[in-house]
Amino acid sequence: MTRPQLIYLDHNATTPLSPEAKAAMSAAFEVPGNPSSIHRAGRAARALVEDAREAVAALAGAKPADVVFTAGGTEANALALRGLVRAMGCRAALCSMVEHPSVIANMTDVESFLAVDANGVVDVAALQQRLKNMPSPVLVSVMLANNETGALQPVAEIARLVHEAGGYVHCDAVQAPGRLSFSLASLGVDALTLSAHKFGGPKGVGALVMRAGLKVTPLFEGGGQEKSRRSGTENVIGIAGFGAAAKTVPQRLSAVAKIASLRDGIEARIVQSVPGAVIHAKSAARLPNTICVSVPGVASQTQVIQLDLAGVCVSTGSACSSGKISLSHVLKAMGVADELTATAIRVSLGVETTEADANAFLESYIPIALGQAGGNA
Repeated sequence: MTRPQLIYLDHNATTPLSPEAKAAMSAAFEVPGNPSSIHRAGRAARALVEDAREAVAALAGAKPADVVFTAGGTEANALALRGLVRAMGCRAALCSMVEHPSVIANMTDVESFLAVDANGVVDVAALQQRLKNMPSPVLVSVMLANNETGALQPVAEIARLVHEAGGYVHCDAVQAPGRLSFSLASLGVDALTLSAHKFGGPKGVGALVMRAGLKVTPLFEGGGQEKSRRSGTENVIGIAGFGAAAKTVPQRLSAVAKIASLRDGIEARIVQSVPGAVIHAKSAARLPNTICVSVPGVASQTQVIQLDLAGVCVSTGSACSSGKISLSHVLKAMGVADELTATAIRVSLGVETTEADANAFLESYIPIALGQAGGNA
């Protein structure tokens, strides 16, 4: 039996490695030195790291000295939430109820969470009231774009309120590069998290980008790399790929209109063809590439498996939780009924996605959603 051609529509989980990143990583394999060594091989490795640091800083609108390389977005989030709290003397920390698990896991109790509305957007008025009754300073962590629904948060407004209250703001911006234009200054935040593999870079490398003058306590002590903010020999090959991917972000942004048009067309066909289909966070400002859709009566896992058999890759939500049989905490926080949450899938497009890919997805998905391909589950 011939397997169908792969149609990859899970770009929020990870993006294909870009040619630019692959080339940079291949070249880095030929550099044997440790970037902390002062001989010529070490200096060559250091040059690769610093070139990438400049590219990532430019992406975030920051200074190179304010970029701390990590092993990914999860570590960068932990470094921000634990390290900033300690270094800046924060007396409390808050985050939204729809944050990535790597943020939620660093909160201390149920009082740490901010409510969201039916679109998954933070209730800013409620946050303002909370800030009035909290010890200062407080650290607030709010993502720029949700990985499951694509909903955007009013980060700049939140940052203004938190700063007025004497606090600090961290933003998980992992899903934004190449899909939204942003910077530290435009968001008004003190620190933000990036992850290379969300925009054409390699997996396993990320960064915490901080405004000048902000201090962070390292998660662990060691050799003092990254200006003693993140010890451990730098992942030179991964960082080289990260930097190369960062340089392609303007090119990726130029494809946003095409991607948004494909997204809108897919959603229109689903709503037109599948009675009862619900597009989550549709009324909110969203990433241009993300669709989170539920169809009553057809289990998420069933849809994902049947689409995979048809050669189409989508997901049930966050890839970091894909091995767990549990309902989405994001949709739960939005007030979506469990029965509907259990039928949600995420379709996320990329710069490589074509109209033919979109049509092929719909040709496979609509019969599944209607219960005509393997039956309801």
